[in-house]
Amino acid sequence: MSRQVFLYDPPDRFVAGTVGLPGRRTFFLQASAASRVTSVSLEKTQVAALAERIDELLDEVVRRTGGNAPVPAVAPADVTDSAPLDAPVEEEFRVGTMALAWDGEEQRMIVEAQALVELDASDEEGLADAEERLLQDEENGPPMLRVRLSGAQARAFAKRAFDVVNAGRPPCPLCSLPLDSEGHVCPRQNGYRRGA
Repeated sequence: MSRQVFLYDPPDRFVAGTVGLPGRRTFFLQASAASRVTSVSLEKTQVAALAERIDELLDEVVRRTGGNAPVPAVAPADVTDSAPLDAPVEEEFRVGTMALAWDGEEQRMIVEAQALVELDASDEEGLADAEERLLQDEENGPPMLRVRLSGAQARAFAKRAFDVVNAGRPPCPLCSLPLDSEGHVCPRQNGYRRGA
């Protein structure tokens, strides 16, 4: 089966968002251009890591170019996107592997999200070989979302992604575990139920 690549170069919109209530949210990356919309699901920790790495890569680009790259220090207000995900949100695939790169010639960030794939291998070495073959197989690999962003779009994506991740349940002031609306059993309170 040939690889399906959802390419957005550039997207009209690329955002992280959620569906569901805090504590039961499903996280998505969503890219759109014209009438095309692609949504892929992933874990909250993947969204947080992606946002963090995007900011780090953009900071490194600015540092290496001496500030000459078209990358803003913070997300510009004119590209900030706080709208909900485009409906209907239909998952194309669940993300397994993600990759980032900076295209110095085009001055664009490349974000790739590849579908989660189960590999069958009997040992660590066999697993590493299978992973490498899968990543190098451009024709028959798993589905992939590939998005090319300007520096401003990438900063705006990272800011929104951080906001989405932090919009969940508030942490307990004692143990930092998430509080439900009914409270939670706090290990620092010796198991007594603590209200929200």
